Amino acid sequence: MTAPLTIHPEVAETLAANRPVVALESTIITHGMPFPQNVEMARSVEDAIRERGAIPATIAILDGRIHVGLTAAELDRLGQSPDAMKLSRADLAVGLTSGRVGATTVAATMICAKLAGIAVFATGGIGGVHRGAETTFDISADLPELGATAVTVVAAGAKAILDIPKTLEVLETNGVPVIAFGQDEIPAFWSRDSGIKAPLRMDTAAQIAEAHLMRTRLGLPGGQLVANPIPQDHEIPRSEIDPVIEAAVKEAEQQGIAAKEVTPFLLDRIFKMTEGRSLDSNIQLVLNNARLAADIAKEISVRS
Repeated sequence: MTAPLTIHPEVAETLAANRPVVALESTIITHGMPFPQNVEMARSVEDAIRERGAIPATIAILDGRIHVGLTAAELDRLGQSPDAMKLSRADLAVGLTSGRVGATTVAATMICAKLAGIAVFATGGIGGVHRGAETTFDISADLPELGATAVTVVAAGAKAILDIPKTLEVLETNGVPVIAFGQDEIPAFWSRDSGIKAPLRMDTAAQIAEAHLMRTRLGLPGGQLVANPIPQDHEIPRSEIDPVIEAAVKEAEQQGIAAKEVTPFLLDRIFKMTEGRSLDSNIQLVLNNARLAADIAKEISVRS
């Protein structure tokens, strides 16, 4: 039996010709901001990929099928689905059999991209080890997925609301190369640096593409995490954002917010406390990641 894939004709044609395609997740659309701003943002990210010479493939679950690349009408439908399921590895199959609209997280997007034959995926930030995980065991499924599924993921590091040192430890345990792009420190989502030295550094898309292909030749499972710092003009320095994050985390603890509700709660509180600045930065870092992902996808296509 084959996976229930519906690949947009443009994406299918591009893949068949071994030309560059970049996968995009959909939870940023359904759970990140309201309509129509969410769809406008999604189209801007797709346009940024096209401007760099690659084809975007936004992934979502519609009518019991994995859609790889969305039409304008499908994107509008997704953006106006307030009850869309947020799907990761654990619930992807259930989401498909339910027939409901589903948005894919980093982990689920990696799985779907691999099924479609897409090597590169751009997102904002990956999930990771939540603060206090030593007692809650709250660790994102994104981390083991990076160790299992051979897709190169371009992100602005782990979300800054997480425990970044523990996240890096889990990635190392899962054999995931963590590559800082163009600098020695791991970026921290809204900030260009986290104060933590990166395990690896690469300065060009070509180097990252060569490493991706070498992993295939070696038969290594899993993907690569490319930690791409937010453009300097759009960053919120750690000295400004760290106290805001600490206050939001404290509020979540006081209100008993847990599991899948933690991240949306924290992002909403940080948005309000920064008067929208965090969302503006978030959009800019996603655009920046999309451009780098397109460059990597182009380099992979000319080498394979």
